[in-house]
Amino acid sequence: QVQLVESGGGLVQAGDSLRLSCVASGRTFSNYAMGWFRQAPGKEREVVARIRGSGSTTYYAAYVKGRFTISRDNAKNTVYLQMTSLQPEDTAVYYCAVLRFYTNSVVDYWGQGTQVTVSS
Repeated sequence: QVQLVESGGGLVQAGDSLRLSCVASGRTFSNYAMGWFRQAPGKEREVVARIRGSGSTTYYAAYVKGRFTISRDNAKNTVYLQMTSLQPEDTAVYYCAVLRFYTNSVVDYWGQGTQVTVSS
């Protein structure tokens, strides 16, 4: 069993930056890939970024590539999502997740989510 707790969401203006954090407990953190997902009102949940357990490889969805950066600190059991140049369309609940495999977005565990709201 893994517990995930996200933080760092909030209300920002277009063009601002925000960093989300997700602290994991319950398993050896470096053994598993992690991902960030988001869900906007009325839309399906979508993947934002993924990172291998070692942190050596990352993947980004096209709609955030170049603006968002996923990283992890295995000593702190924490994965981060640095978001820059935020736009109103980035408004969503952001979730971190433990992935079954790095190469896909099958999720074994979800966090509770943190709201990000970007005003124009």
